[in-house]
Amino acid sequence: MTEQQPYDVAQTYEDFEVRRYPAHVLAEVVVDGAFEDAGNRAFRYLFNYISGENVTRTKVAMTAPVVQDAASTKIAMTAPVVQQPGDAADGSHRVAFVLPAGLTEDTAPRPISPEVHLRTVPESTVAAIRYRGRWTEDGYARHLEELRTALGAAGLTATGKPRFARFDPPFKPAFLRRNEVLLDLADA
Repeated sequence: MTEQQPYDVAQTYEDFEVRRYPAHVLAEVVVDGAFEDAGNRAFRYLFNYISGENVTRTKVAMTAPVVQDAASTKIAMTAPVVQQPGDAADGSHRVAFVLPAGLTEDTAPRPISPEVHLRTVPESTVAAIRYRGRWTEDGYARHLEELRTALGAAGLTATGKPRFARFDPPFKPAFLRRNEVLLDLADA
């Protein structure tokens, strides 16, 4: 079974959860192209990294979710699955694997590929809405709007870019796939 990124549920609302995520490390890639294609375009680089394409040839356990967000600029070479779409004028997306708990930027294997970058995400409070279905931009946008509406009704304020999180492999039937939209929350 794939390890899942840890979090604590701080509050449950009718349509969403408020979660506390500890600091964690991402292995990420920036790719150009459509929302639906970004995950596939980045997967090879990220999978190769966790399969041992790194300086120490160390295998890293697969963790869920894969995260995607919009990337407004390319990440510098000196600079993990979540996807952030839609806000980037140039159509690029940052796709990331969340590395297993306990790894830091200092202890994670150094990527060999110049496409793969490690980044530490600080501890955060996040609103999450869960849904099932295909990995489409329309589904993501619909659930993002639902989450924003629910946050407004609850008197909560979102900050930063939204992220799309997928938990299941592409061969799993779409109606069984777990997906989420995540938004960071301003401190109360």
